[in-house]
Amino acid sequence: MSYLRFDKTLMTNLEESLTREILRTNRSGAYHCSTIVDCNTRKYHGLLVIPVPELDDENHVLLSSLDETVIQHGAEFNLGLHKYHGDNFSPRGHKYIREFECEKVPTTIYRVGGVVLKKEKLFVHHENRILIRYTLLDAHSSTTLRLRPYLAFRSVRQYTHENAQASRQYDAVKNGIKTCMYPGYPELFMQTNCPNEFHFQPDWYRGIEYPKEQERGYDFNEDLYVPGYFEMEITKDHPVVFSGGISEIETANLDQLFSEEADRRTPRDNFKHCLINAAHQFLNKQGDESYVLAGYPWFKCRARDMFISLPGLMLAINETDKFETVMDTASKAIYEFMKGEPATLKVYEMEHPDVLLWAVWTIQQYAKMVSRDAARSKYGALLKDIMTYLAEGKHPNLRVCDNGLVYAQGRDKAITWMNAMSNGRPVTPRTGYIVEFNTLWYNALMFVGELLGEGGDTEFAGTLTQLAEKAGKAFIDTFLNEYGYLLDYVDGDMMDWSVRPNMIFAAAFDYSPLNAKQKKGVIDIVTKELLTPKGLRSLSPKSGGYNPNYVGPQIQRDYAYHQGTAWPWLEGFYLEAYLRIYKRSAISFVERQMISFEDELSLHCVGSIPELFDGNPPFRGRGAISFAMNVAQILRTLNLLEKYDNQ
Repeated sequence: MSYLRFDKTLMTNLEESLTREILRTNRSGAYHCSTIVDCNTRKYHGLLVIPVPELDDENHVLLSSLDETVIQHGAEFNLGLHKYHGDNFSPRGHKYIREFECEKVPTTIYRVGGVVLKKEKLFVHHENRILIRYTLLDAHSSTTLRLRPYLAFRSVRQYTHENAQASRQYDAVKNGIKTCMYPGYPELFMQTNCPNEFHFQPDWYRGIEYPKEQERGYDFNEDLYVPGYFEMEITKDHPVVFSGGISEIETANLDQLFSEEADRRTPRDNFKHCLINAAHQFLNKQGDESYVLAGYPWFKCRARDMFISLPGLMLAINETDKFETVMDTASKAIYEFMKGEPATLKVYEMEHPDVLLWAVWTIQQYAKMVSRDAARSKYGALLKDIMTYLAEGKHPNLRVCDNGLVYAQGRDKAITWMNAMSNGRPVTPRTGYIVEFNTLWYNALMFVGELLGEGGDTEFAGTLTQLAEKAGKAFIDTFLNEYGYLLDYVDGDMMDWSVRPNMIFAAAFDYSPLNAKQKKGVIDIVTKELLTPKGLRSLSPKSGGYNPNYVGPQIQRDYAYHQGTAWPWLEGFYLEAYLRIYKRSAISFVERQMISFEDELSLHCVGSIPELFDGNPPFRGRGAISFAMNVAQILRTLNLLEKYDNQ
């Protein structure tokens, strides 16, 4: 039995099936995303969603969906599913589904009378092409397959509506057609591996609704253009393969291409393999540059997220070459920022004060998981340049103070990972001496000092070590309070006593100003007030302003984003700290925490972990359906567990 399998009972229950989404990417920015019953519920959903750099920096939905109709003895059975006004679903093709599984590729089995049809979907790696293979498993008489494409040709941030400007022009190509609705877009080629008859019946399907957008307080309906339909005979011996892409393809090879691509996929047959597949989806190769997307379906490459994610997404699964490739691009972005040059790379938010410190932490993990000599050889110069840049006060918003701590101004703009803004102001204004900034700073001083000192640069190493000693003492005096936990930030006489998870890094990092007893105190209060089965709460229920449910329109969600919601990536650092303090005796506890995340693989985005969870039971998954930092830190935790098991 497949590890990720859903039976008829769940698939035909729309309350259950519409909440489960499926994501496939081409590792170059394009993706396919929908629900497991192929009913789009978000404006971000679509069969072929690709970047169109000639237009803008967003993804664009070209092919929204493809409705299948099985025809036998003149009777038509439409397998499609769309939502219209008033909770009306049509044509309710989900009632024919017998099962769905996605061990290698998403596979749906339909039964219509005596016809049993298997549908498989995959995205070709590094190509803007979706392939759908239809295999007739059983039929007692001749069967016709009809394919009706729904076109959007719009940004994922917008909607399309019936208009006179949309071109209805199409041209015939081998076993299909090509068309383009608007100038500036690439042509969409729709072809099959067998001869078909295309019936030109242009029409708009009006008032299609996306309930996920309605939940989030946005506009939620659009019209989709259908140019007509393809019709062909299907037999048991010859599967039909549909290709949707932005270039013409040799149709005779489509079935072979599908099989070859499917064979290259890692089976999703256990918890770790699912996470490895999810990790691969965040890689975004654009020409000679490689990035890590922060999440799907709407995030771009954010610098902080990339550096926090890299060790888990790549080093923890022994893909060092991919780590180095992404770091090559990241290093260029770092130097552009430090030199004040215009940004030419698609790495966003490089200016945030902690980003360079997270880059140091990333290289530190490379030193631990690959080798210190390799880290010094490949990244030693970069590390020295970063630390010199920061120590000399060149960063526009990270100042080294006389006491050795770093200070950042965050009253007017959100500068930490708690980055929600409302009415132009930070929802969680954190400013001055920020606890994780200074934890990162102390860790960077110690690590770079030791690494470069081992390589013979003793003078620079000595400077960093002296600064670390000063910063370490000031850290204790500034952040450690009489209740045994760390203040979240301190700015002059303003001290934030809120119990937040940002203190956990001081217990998790290799180098910390805290002693073992102080680390245990931090772990204890985090365990007591912040730990949930789905991550660490962003704020304790005992602190003022606790708001654990990430629901409602945008402003309501902004005020809940970091005020009690639970974040899995933070738990990765918590479990690292827990293992550091309790060692082998902590293994069973960490394993139990992992079980809760394994349960999530079949609940939100099948095979992946969403962005965040409500901070109160039942801890529902919210936000982006697949989030890089969460997948990364769970993979890194599994890697740490393996090391402890092998000790």
